[in-house]
Amino acid sequence: MGGERVETNKINNQLIRILTYLMFMMFAMTTDAVGVIIPEIIKEFNLTHTQASAFHYGPMIAIAASGMFLGFLADRLGRKVTIIIGLSIFSLACGLFVVGNSFSFFLFLLVLSGTAIGIFKTAALALVGDITTSNADHTRTMNLVEGFFGVGAIIGPFIVSYLLANDVSWKYLYIVAGILCIGLCIVAAITQYPTYVRNQQSEQNLKQTLLIAKQPAALGFSALIAFYVITEAAIYVWMPSLLSTYTGSLESLVPWTITLFFTLRALGRFGAVWVLKHISWELAMMLFSAAICLCYVLSMVLGLGAAIILLPMSGLFMAMIYPTLNSKGISCFAKDQHGAIAGVILFFTAVAASLGPLLMAIVSDFMGGQAKYGFYVATVFAVLLFVGLTYNWKFKPAQTLLLQKQSENN
Repeated sequence: MGGERVETNKINNQLIRILTYLMFMMFAMTTDAVGVIIPEIIKEFNLTHTQASAFHYGPMIAIAASGMFLGFLADRLGRKVTIIIGLSIFSLACGLFVVGNSFSFFLFLLVLSGTAIGIFKTAALALVGDITTSNADHTRTMNLVEGFFGVGAIIGPFIVSYLLANDVSWKYLYIVAGILCIGLCIVAAITQYPTYVRNQQSEQNLKQTLLIAKQPAALGFSALIAFYVITEAAIYVWMPSLLSTYTGSLESLVPWTITLFFTLRALGRFGAVWVLKHISWELAMMLFSAAICLCYVLSMVLGLGAAIILLPMSGLFMAMIYPTLNSKGISCFAKDQHGAIAGVILFFTAVAASLGPLLMAIVSDFMGGQAKYGFYVATVFAVLLFVGLTYNWKFKPAQTLLLQKQSENN
């Protein structure tokens, strides 16, 4: 069998896990703070919703392209080298925020940082496959990884809110992230990674990645992930705009809704490790997607008074869906293809994360700038996610392939 053989001791494995967790936490600080930053740049640069959404879809498109076209680097160069390359570019992009002061320059830096994220994230996802021993272990580890991502998603908006409250520019969030990234890059350089042995019979290039992208397992999991990501991105990109017009007894809660959403999502991801020990992942995903769908539908039907509670609460139900789908999609392939398939899934993730909020912005602008019309679009994708995961629970289309690859990879 090809691919990598993990020969590291338990202590070194734990160090690698911690480094991976911190990488995800670090870049989440920037990507998930965009919902708090967008209202500021709309005022600062006099932008429409559609123009301002470039701060979100710009780096997401870069992540998508990087994942698809550069994801194979993790299989060709090895996990460690690829991670160091990605972290170095990311720290450079963050550091340059201090020298610019225009929308176009900031957008360029975000695109550069997105490219870097695509490089080191695919390598980190492939690394998770190297240090786990089974499909179940892989899924639990992915939920922990995304749990730390959730922590970063709480820290990022908090830092931005703190900076703005003290009349300091939001762009210094990226300086903080860049400093943390330099530290992670140094730790990655001195950490002993699992020995990488290329499978000489397997190609690690763009052609191989495109072949993987055409396989039913890759397309099926990527489609489900796209439905989920559009549903989730609606919250952290546009919920502040949706609730900005709310007046009522819970008005004091409005500034904290994003923090509440990210907190519940992070708690849910750590809790998912427990859930997956007691019920099947297919059943858990179906039930949680039903709860998400209900939160969206009731928010649209009952109005902002319900949305201010239900939309942040949906974070608890969203928690395990992305990491679990990501894990199962990667586990359908051999370990020496994990970098490529991680890149494919990241491509669909980032495309959905960019086009979903952009479509919402276009619809909202077309309907007079009212964000609620964009959320009708997001509700449709919440329904599609529930339908897809109900099918997955009922028919278990990936079960045979997952068992086969687990046997081959061990």
